[in-house]
Amino acid sequence: MKAHSGICRAIDDYREKAVALSHQIHEHPEPLFEERFAARLLSDAARDLGLKVETGIGGLETAFRAEFGASDGPAVAILAEYDALPNGHSCGHNLIAGAALSAVAGLARGAEKLPGRILFVGTPAEEGGGGKIILLERGAFKGVDAAMMAHPADAEASVAHALAVKGIRFNFHGTAAHAAYSPWNGASALSAVIQTFQSIDSMRLHVRDGARIHGIITDGGQAVNIVPERAACEFLARAATSRYCDELANRVIRCAEAAALATGTRVEHDIFMYYKNMIPNRTIAARYAAHSEALGTPSPQAPPDAPAGSTDMGDVSHAIPAIHPIFQAAPRGVARPHENAFVAHADSEYAYAAMVRVGKALAMTAYDLLAEPELLSAAREEFVRRQES
Repeated sequence: MKAHSGICRAIDDYREKAVALSHQIHEHPEPLFEERFAARLLSDAARDLGLKVETGIGGLETAFRAEFGASDGPAVAILAEYDALPNGHSCGHNLIAGAALSAVAGLARGAEKLPGRILFVGTPAEEGGGGKIILLERGAFKGVDAAMMAHPADAEASVAHALAVKGIRFNFHGTAAHAAYSPWNGASALSAVIQTFQSIDSMRLHVRDGARIHGIITDGGQAVNIVPERAACEFLARAATSRYCDELANRVIRCAEAAALATGTRVEHDIFMYYKNMIPNRTIAARYAAHSEALGTPSPQAPPDAPAGSTDMGDVSHAIPAIHPIFQAAPRGVARPHENAFVAHADSEYAYAAMVRVGKALAMTAYDLLAEPELLSAAREEFVRRQES
């Protein structure tokens, strides 16, 4: 198709700028909601493409949106992530931003000929802050017919699953006492935390395959010779469906409540994050896979039992048809997202070549959704069917 060729040529012409921008974001890692450098860099790049950029959308300082194309047609959103983890860009969000920008650059060159609208949306705080959820709730995706992004990993998959996740924070309150002189006068909040971990470990045999529960101690006491009067921990409960994730989280809470009862302490809890599971739209994913294969890289559907994390893109997929394919930015099995070794791979020539290729596949898929009413209709029908199932 002539339009596809033009998109790919435009992306090739833009390659040097996209790689340079992705490298700059990689060299300036910023935590959730503090991605000022990255958001400014991406917003300026969009303006350089001739796009009008709205910053601070949804009340989030580091979120932005640019829109172009025909106002009377369907709308497809291409999403960028750019927050980092404490160990840097070990999740490769600099590549997500670069792929999204590449796709936008490819589509923007022929903006006046687009049979619909493209939205370039900067979504902060994927790593625990739920930026996309906030944007959804505040209307940033109103009128959008489909959404897409792609995430680096050590494999290729046009359909990639993501687990629902709920984060629970526990604060235990005990009674301080001298740990040697009068320990019988104390009630150890740390003992309650340890008992919570032990109870959850005992529960693991009885959870469904693929579910995950993991936690850390965030406060273990104030001094070794004082019975800890306060201690704290955090857990993430993950599952293939939001319903089962809720069930797991409730069981984790009961473990903590039982530990408090057993140790004579008191516990408070709060939910600090909640992402829904991903419902990848297979209709859109199949078109993405076809473009990826035409570009020389097969992108199959990941098997149901493939390892999976969690993402706030899951919430987007519950609201509109969406895809979240993964692309290979590191050799298989050598480095995976969130590992220290993945940081270097996210800034490699291998990863940047994949980023540009993925930008092409995303852009052509977005164009097809605008240009082929039957494709978008099929995606909508699948979305409704799977929401009801």
